[in-house]
Amino acid sequence: MGSIGTQSWLQKLEEQLNVDVDWMDPEFSKRMQNEFGVKPNDMTSNNLWVNIQMSHPDNKKLFDRTVEELKSEGWLAIYNRIAVGLCKANIDNIKGRVALQVNPHKAYDEQAVLDHAHAYAREFERAGIPKTKYFIKIPSTGPALNAAPKLEAGGIRTLGTALFSLPQAIACSQAGMLYISPYYNETRAHDDLSLWPDVEDPATQHTMSARVVQILDTYKRLYKETGKEQPLLKNASFISPKEAMAAGEMGCHSATISHMVIEQLAKLPYDGSKQPGEGVPKPLLYYKQGGPTPERLKKLASVDPLAAADWDGKLASTDIDYLANNGAELDKAIKNDPITAERLDIALKLFQGGIDESRAKIKAAMGKE
Repeated sequence: MGSIGTQSWLQKLEEQLNVDVDWMDPEFSKRMQNEFGVKPNDMTSNNLWVNIQMSHPDNKKLFDRTVEELKSEGWLAIYNRIAVGLCKANIDNIKGRVALQVNPHKAYDEQAVLDHAHAYAREFERAGIPKTKYFIKIPSTGPALNAAPKLEAGGIRTLGTALFSLPQAIACSQAGMLYISPYYNETRAHDDLSLWPDVEDPATQHTMSARVVQILDTYKRLYKETGKEQPLLKNASFISPKEAMAAGEMGCHSATISHMVIEQLAKLPYDGSKQPGEGVPKPLLYYKQGGPTPERLKKLASVDPLAAADWDGKLASTDIDYLANNGAELDKAIKNDPITAERLDIALKLFQGGIDESRAKIKAAMGKE
């Protein structure tokens, strides 16, 4: 953390955006405040993190008790209660909301997404966690995002996840979601660093930066034109500390960061003279008070290193209804963008593996009863 009185990268980043913890271990969240000087804002999770945490020795009593209580209601009911229990264990260690992700096997089934989100909501209510303290993560497919307006109308806030493109972001805006989480790096890159664009200046050089800036620019324009609040951009999937700092410079509202990268950020003493660019202090009201895109990043508004070879240089139109006909236009846009189509499919399969492992653990425990 540097010498006493020296500000860390993590502390500087918290001045520029809301630092969220992408990890469910309550002991780590406590360390963030007590050792690193930054209390997490939100706590995000996914089906992999739930699976890992439910097998932690500290959660054995929760697991065994829940299996015993709900063994007649099936594995998913048990999963839901355990997942909410894991969130409850961390609720006092954060400032804002906890998050759970719906079953990724149902990413193209609107009704199944609704059913799972409502099941989570019932468990949150049972646990004494109000709607103001959680949100539900929904894969950014046409059918799944159609569930979001119905959930939002009932006060259940949502986040568009597995998001890699501007059309997906526009669809999330049309759905009235609270957050979106663009994946800065594809999920495979965390295990295969040959797929990682490890660049010196991520804000200008990373292949995903242009799309992040274009999403932010589009949301700012939509807010200005309509007065309607837009989803807040919660950037995700960082591999290095400097990528997280780039999120601050780009003007993201928040960044959800793994415990590994948070540890690295906390150990780096901040020196603005050695940064390629620097963010500004975060505004209280993001779209109403937020500033323009930094001058050195404006060139990103018209380029797209990830675009298909036949891209005509035009950005996705906000006049298209991406939710109509069960999200047909969004799924068409995803299909026409090979990078998004591939990365979405890989991410869903990764999370499907996580929930499949949880189901197997729960069913094995049920069989012992």
